Amino acid sequence: MPERRLRRARARVAAALGASALIGVTGVAAGPAGPAQAAPKAPAKAPAAAADCSAAYKIEQKLDGGTTWRMCWHYDSKAGLVLDNVSYQPKGEAAPIKVLTSARLAQIHVPYDDGSNEYDDLTGQGFAASLQQLDPAECPGGTIKTVRVPNEWDPGNPADVKGLCATTRARGHAYRMGGGGPDGNKVYQRQGKDLLLYTVNMVGWYEYITEWRFSGDGTMTMQVGATGTLSPMDYDAGDGRGWPIGKGAKDYATSHAHNVFWRLNFGLDGSSKSKVEQYDSKTTTATGQKPKTKTTRTQVTKELAGDAAAQRWWRVVSTAGKNKDGHPRSYEIVPGHTSKFPGRSYTKHDVYFTEYNKCEQFASHNTRSCSVGKSVDKWVNGQTLKHPIVWVNIGFHHIARDEDQEPMPVHWQGFQLSPRDVTAMNPLTPSALSDHNGHTEEEG
Repeated sequence: MPERRLRRARARVAAALGASALIGVTGVAAGPAGPAQAAPKAPAKAPAAAADCSAAYKIEQKLDGGTTWRMCWHYDSKAGLVLDNVSYQPKGEAAPIKVLTSARLAQIHVPYDDGSNEYDDLTGQGFAASLQQLDPAECPGGTIKTVRVPNEWDPGNPADVKGLCATTRARGHAYRMGGGGPDGNKVYQRQGKDLLLYTVNMVGWYEYITEWRFSGDGTMTMQVGATGTLSPMDYDAGDGRGWPIGKGAKDYATSHAHNVFWRLNFGLDGSSKSKVEQYDSKTTTATGQKPKTKTTRTQVTKELAGDAAAQRWWRVVSTAGKNKDGHPRSYEIVPGHTSKFPGRSYTKHDVYFTEYNKCEQFASHNTRSCSVGKSVDKWVNGQTLKHPIVWVNIGFHHIARDEDQEPMPVHWQGFQLSPRDVTAMNPLTPSALSDHNGHTEEEG
């Protein structure tokens, strides 16, 4: 029931924005509002290679182990939070290493199993306009920044919402190694912390938590968590596709998918001219012999709609910088669990590599008038990759359960960008092990 869903979504958004206005949220278009302890803060004067933006839009955080992450942010009228000029400076590096020119959500596509409804939450359901105000308890140890939120239905009346949390959060073991180093009995271990940025946007009865995590070892984790409540309008005992919720088998919650897309514009070492490589491993067996695996590299020189497969992965490689061992810096794309939705042409693939075009901003129902189609699959048309844009698609098939009542536990979907040869060693390596680079022989 699209009209009812949209009408209810608008009502809830309007209430949220109205509440923000009533309690007097003020300030510039962005910036810290109401610190809640130690927080990621913007320096008065940024280093020469840091993100290029005003202090209100700048985030800088030094993590345990000496790694500093720097970036800018802005808020898009459709995509919501966008991160710009992301750089990573581990201990021992004289200057920040530029990683991403921009990173953002590119669509949340929600088709229902019975074919009755299908939504594009970013471009069609007011995702950005529904930014939720955060309680200080939701951002422990951090700062909640004020965001100027566009009003989709009244462009001249934006709202200031305390809706962006910037904090740090424990990640557990960053590493552990026993019996190493000068003292063979010593255990080397570190409990890591991440820089965490997140927003909450309401669409209909769902609330999407969009998280961006940045770790001390250079790993970036992008994920979206869906929570809120099941729509009370999406119950149909006769459709044969839902799951019984509540007593007996009377009320069936309609099953549906959440297909989340991200758009990544790499700028490794300050250059947009990255290379893309695909790696495939093949294992062979022979009677009486141990299995053997061979890995081959394929240069992705033209636009590609890629499909995940056993023993396949991709990386984006710098053409402008190398680590101290002389190896080109790169980031590997590490998808999380996904349920690929075959119902639309743009959701049939796990990753896309397209040549940069400022018109191409959303993976489906793109809001700009591009010369070729409205979705990312239409943009894969044989162009040579000189400035590749990476699109990652992670799907979740939501078959509701009794435990989804109420509120619904968060279900997460996302991926990581893992550093591959960005530094010559683990940037969190303790000083006692700093000479353990490459092949080492034990004396004796």
